[in-house]
Amino acid sequence: MIARPALTSLEARIDASAHRLLRSAPATGARARLVEFGVFVLKQAWACVFGATFLAVVLAAKLWYPDDAALARNDALTIAAITIQVVMVVGRLETLRELRVVVLFHVVGTVMELFKTDVGSWMYAADGVLRIGGVPLYSGFMYAAVGSYMVRVYRLFDLRFSRYPRRWLTAVVAAAIYANFFTHHWIVDLRWVLVAAVVILWGRTTMHFRFFRGTFRMPLLLAFAGVAVFIWLAENIATYAGAWLYPSQVGGWHPVDVSKLSSWFLLMIVSVVLVTWVYPPREPDRVGLSAADKGIAVP
Repeated sequence: MIARPALTSLEARIDASAHRLLRSAPATGARARLVEFGVFVLKQAWACVFGATFLAVVLAAKLWYPDDAALARNDALTIAAITIQVVMVVGRLETLRELRVVVLFHVVGTVMELFKTDVGSWMYAADGVLRIGGVPLYSGFMYAAVGSYMVRVYRLFDLRFSRYPRRWLTAVVAAAIYANFFTHHWIVDLRWVLVAAVVILWGRTTMHFRFFRGTFRMPLLLAFAGVAVFIWLAENIATYAGAWLYPSQVGGWHPVDVSKLSSWFLLMIVSVVLVTWVYPPREPDRVGLSAADKGIAVP
């Protein structure tokens, strides 16, 4: 029996206060559904706190950071990202266990950034000293923001999964996806083969999640696609703010091509697999399961 990931001490206090306010909400009807939706939105916002805060800093730096400042803009963004991460841990918004996952995302992302900037897939401004080659150190925190969201949403929504595939199979697919981000520059791009593999492997998996009183479920592939869309929207804001640019945006900013959604969808798989090695997928409670869900999930 795998224990539910615990809330941090601060989150537990917030959760207790919120539930005291919510107990007066009706259990059924339109108001009940509105309350559940409100809780969903607030929990999603809380799960995104690292990424949303850093994205706000990036946008503020574009609008107000002085061009003649003694501290380079890229270095200021790196220091800001480190500060946000420290506050997350010291303020007990993130556990040390989750921090290990975030650091792993940081490493995985930085390695990809070093390669992708070297082959010209995208580029950063050349200012600042807090960098590795052409990659400012804040770039790894953008991947860490995805990791932070993934681990936080897992426990905030008490995620459970029916018919989750065997983890060793998911690890093989995730490794192939990560490798393809590099190898497609020299050999055929296998992204659509990998998308097909993802659909086959996770196509029957159902995600169960809780807002307040009710437990809801949806196809896991739909959740993957939804998060990929939100990351793509964040990417548009980040490139507009000059965090990085694609070659086609150097002459003037324009929205990121929707073809990037497939890349974010596949990166989501890598993210999910990394998180499951810290929080193994759990089966939903037996009560309320449909006949199709009972007894089939694989942790």
